[in-house]
Amino acid sequence: MNTKKPIYLDYQATTPVDPKVVSAMVPYLFENFGNPHSSSHAWGWEAETAVDVAREQVAKVIGANHKDIIFTSGATESNNLALKGVMEFYKQQGKDHLIVSQVEHKCVLSSAHYLSERGFKVDYLPVNEQALIDINQLKDLITDKTALVSIMFVNNEVGTIQDVKAIGKLCREKGVFFHTDAAQAFGKLPINVDELNIDLMSISAHKIYGPKGIGALYVRRKPRVRVLPQMSGGGQERGLRSGTLPTHLCVGFGEAAKIAMETMSDEHKKIKALSDSLKKQLQDALPKIYINGDENNRIPGNLNVSFSGVEGESLLMGFGKTIAVSSGSACTSASLESSYVLKAMGVREDLAHTSIRFGMGRFTTQEEVNITAKHVIDTVNHLRHMSPIWEMIEAGIDLNTIEWAEGH
Repeated sequence: MNTKKPIYLDYQATTPVDPKVVSAMVPYLFENFGNPHSSSHAWGWEAETAVDVAREQVAKVIGANHKDIIFTSGATESNNLALKGVMEFYKQQGKDHLIVSQVEHKCVLSSAHYLSERGFKVDYLPVNEQALIDINQLKDLITDKTALVSIMFVNNEVGTIQDVKAIGKLCREKGVFFHTDAAQAFGKLPINVDELNIDLMSISAHKIYGPKGIGALYVRRKPRVRVLPQMSGGGQERGLRSGTLPTHLCVGFGEAAKIAMETMSDEHKKIKALSDSLKKQLQDALPKIYINGDENNRIPGNLNVSFSGVEGESLLMGFGKTIAVSSGSACTSASLESSYVLKAMGVREDLAHTSIRFGMGRFTTQEEVNITAKHVIDTVNHLRHMSPIWEMIEAGIDLNTIEWAEGH
């Protein structure tokens, strides 16, 4: 029985924990196991000190004050706390309007929907074919009722980097708070919350080779952002997020943040080279493939490709045993539905249905990229040989004139 796992190319979904992070965490599972909120003895003081150090390490990556870092269970909780907490507080002051983009992570869109059902006004900002918002459209949507704008820093599906500086500047000028989901940007791009006028930022440890189950929400104190807590309890984390902090996870998050900051520049170059190599090999060998997202203004290591003339499910099945990648489609019991992000970008249905996200990271090798390229090329050519869609393309039929059925 072959138990060898496929090559891992899904680094946007999660990353392996760095061995150095594991080493930093272990002592806080055994000999230093105290509750960081136990203030009457040395076990608690020791744990509290470790958490404080981790808070400093996380804050340093984004140029923030450590007091502005609120530990959470991850970016999903941080996004929920930011949107619901801010909107529910400022509704009391007559501000009940929220603006998000159409390509936000599901947890942001779900939170926006939750608020909409409870009487808040929500506008969903469209994006162009690169998944970028139009700053002028955003400006037109902001009113004196707008409390918050939430636009993600880096899109998790296609890797496009938003012009966060322009968004932050506009929001500050309009007196509106700016939240960004930076789960895919934190530790990978230089970030300074003051220079970018970011008021709230959601981040997660497991995207930067840290442990799962820990993240943070940056909440600015000057000018102060008020947030209604979403959980009741002992009032930890400035009263915004009650619950006993997991010391070992905080320590792991801090160590991962420290390593990311130290290696950011070199890692950026290495991962970009790997991504460029894979892209070139695929483009040189396969006609009619399309890179989704801005080809230049994107995070290194996120390569989202649509393959014309193949069937989405067959493509994934062909990859399964050799490479672990993410599809731009979400499996349901009845159909394979194409990505809402690609739809918002205007990607044609048949292409959206065959999009694959190749995610490279710290531990990806050139050999793995080469093996992947060969396997993808062989699989696509094999499937195209049997594909009626590819026959239409070769016959010169314009697929843009065809009305594609949902889930094609």
